[in-house]
Amino acid sequence: MKNIFLLFAFYCIALGPIQGQTVNYSEHIAPIIYKHCTSCHRPGEIAPFSLTNYDQVKSWSGLITYVTEIKYMPPWKADPAFQHYQKENYLEDSEIQLIADWVEQGTPQGNPALEPPLPVFPNGSQIGNPDLVLSFAQSYLHQGTGVDEYRYFVIPTGLTEDKDLVALEIRPGNKKIMHHCLVWGDTTGTAASDDAKTLEYGYESGSSTNLDEINNQLPGYVPGQKPVLYTNGIASKLYKGTDLKLQVHYAPTNADETDSTSINLFFAKQPATRYVQNYVMLPLPNILTNGPFIIFPNTVKEFHGQIPIPEDVSMLGIAPHMHKLGQHWLVYAVTPNNDTINLVKINEWDFNWQGAYYFKQLIKIPKNSILHAYAEYDNTSANVNNPNDPPKAISWGEKTSDEMYYLPLLYLNYQPGDENIVFDETTAIEDLPFYQVNDQLYPVAPNPASGMVQVGFTLRNGQSISLTLLNMDGKVVQQIVKKQFHQAGLHTRQLDVSQLPSGMYALVLES
Repeated sequence: MKNIFLLFAFYCIALGPIQGQTVNYSEHIAPIIYKHCTSCHRPGEIAPFSLTNYDQVKSWSGLITYVTEIKYMPPWKADPAFQHYQKENYLEDSEIQLIADWVEQGTPQGNPALEPPLPVFPNGSQIGNPDLVLSFAQSYLHQGTGVDEYRYFVIPTGLTEDKDLVALEIRPGNKKIMHHCLVWGDTTGTAASDDAKTLEYGYESGSSTNLDEINNQLPGYVPGQKPVLYTNGIASKLYKGTDLKLQVHYAPTNADETDSTSINLFFAKQPATRYVQNYVMLPLPNILTNGPFIIFPNTVKEFHGQIPIPEDVSMLGIAPHMHKLGQHWLVYAVTPNNDTINLVKINEWDFNWQGAYYFKQLIKIPKNSILHAYAEYDNTSANVNNPNDPPKAISWGEKTSDEMYYLPLLYLNYQPGDENIVFDETTAIEDLPFYQVNDQLYPVAPNPASGMVQVGFTLRNGQSISLTLLNMDGKVVQQIVKKQFHQAGLHTRQLDVSQLPSGMYALVLES
């Protein structure tokens, strides 16, 4: 006999339209700014000005309206209509319209008592207390020549035993100049050997770059991206004696700047049961269908790469990379049954905003599927980002004036039930700020509501749950989650109720 237990009856949500009402900062704009903008727009972070209070936001309101309307900010480049990911940071059309309406109505503040508190942003880490902190042995001077620089640094971990790594967090010493940072684990000592060949700290290039090393890539850093914490027994293996090899891209500057970066390492509290694997698609002859990887002047070229999937795998994340000629990415898999599995689509590539995209849940790709990756490059004078005027032939290289077709894929060997493992906005039990975790659905906020609603619940044990929105007649309005496995701990969801008629609704959590 199958039993279904109602964990928590209903939470009623009252809806009322905002049309015709005054949009104010405290109730409507501050929640958007604090959620999507302030993490970067605050003292000491990458953004050029702060957005931490009403006066600051009001003074930049015209610019905020413009950059949100053209969807330049927040800088989320993956198409949300194609696939969804953890820690997404983009505005809904209704939120963009709210900002525009607020500015048009004269940027009223509203009642300050109704403004949400400013989020607490930790200084030493964004995700917790690291188990090991590594740092540059000395500061590095990036000269103010107006030219960008790719620099390699080798940092010994000093590990005397293998570790299960669940998160790696780069803390830039100088956010003004660090454009991005890639990290690999080196157990061969060749990176340290390359470093020893130069007198200055770090080195420009070396002999240790090979396919085995490339496929041993670890999480890196781009501005505005919060590190992902592996859960559900998943980890990367970090072997004893490993050196971390960092490739730091320093942006051009007209004044000398110094950098001394640190790395936070987080290890699993229990032994991992599964290890992340990496594969990087490169423009090799056996991958590109229309190579070689040369972009001739005054041409627009789309390269098509494809690889076979030799066994069932569960995709965890993807990290497309190209330089200033790049225009777009389209990556998907086609199964033996001719079904299409969307992975990532970037319609307007921006070299300044790139990073890894981790899926909200594991995506199974069956054995004998074909993964397709299309990348387009514009090497004409019409491309305002073209580093060469007039254009010249470009091929593979590390410099910004070169180009790359570089696509890391993060995956696990498939296990039955992987499709039901959900990662979105979860916190492991040991990290919760209380000791006793119960199966509980918490009050939604705000309530009454007219736009986005925050839904939170905790689970004592990992289990399959359903989350349903009903009207007062008991009819299903929206199936938010249907029989998806969620791990034990705290979970949050965003629910858009802006299109629902005014009235009372019930939220039901079942397991």
